[in-house]
Amino acid sequence: MLHVEVDGRGPRLVLVHGFTQTGRSWGPVAQDLTRDHEVVWVDAPGHGRSASAMVDMVQGAPLLAEAGGVASYLGYSMGARLALHLALARPDLVTALVLVGGTAGIEDPEARRIRRRDDEVLATELEDVGVPEFVRRWLARPLFSGLTQDSAGVEARLENTEAGLAASLRLAGTGAQESLWPRLPELAMPVLAVAGERDDVFAARAEAMADLIGPNASVALVPGAGHAAHLEAPADFLAIVRPFLERAASPSMS
Repeated sequence: MLHVEVDGRGPRLVLVHGFTQTGRSWGPVAQDLTRDHEVVWVDAPGHGRSASAMVDMVQGAPLLAEAGGVASYLGYSMGARLALHLALARPDLVTALVLVGGTAGIEDPEARRIRRRDDEVLATELEDVGVPEFVRRWLARPLFSGLTQDSAGVEARLENTEAGLAASLRLAGTGAQESLWPRLPELAMPVLAVAGERDDVFAARAEAMADLIGPNASVALVPGAGHAAHLEAPADFLAIVRPFLERAASPSMS
């Protein structure tokens, strides 16, 4: 089972964090959403107090289902991929889906093999240097240049274990998962694909995913933000996500 924490009252909203984070990593976004949602923070497999859940994305989906139940799901990066797996496996549980900095995987088998090899290198590096040094190197990547020490949530990231994070890379990394691009048209619930305006690669993926999903999907870019758009610009992010969640909860969208 996955560790969860719950706060707030209203429509149920499950938050699924990214790699090296925990359920505590949502910052002001989560606190704001508790004003009118029952917010469920999940420690994803291999992370935080779910470190012992060493599973791949397919195996992780039912664990997320058990943790979240019927709800809207908001996933970031790795968490977006896990939430997407759940939405395809159990669409009856996902009333609306928000994917932040997400992707449906890697289509090309050779590119996926290379990514799997790179993730193995990262897992070995993590085991060699330990969590604090690995987190420092991870956050030094250009992908996270828009984060401050505070918004990066380093304290929560340091709660992770070497074994849990290494298992996540090997089992649930983008190279390990099968491409979900061909299955995107199956999604019938309201879907919002969000990316930072400066996150060119994932902005393009958000557009491509929405195109394949169809008319029930929309795209939004957070102005001036990079990959961790919800942490870099929480107010702008909430200004995008809140109206989507309200529309998704209205009878006309159900």
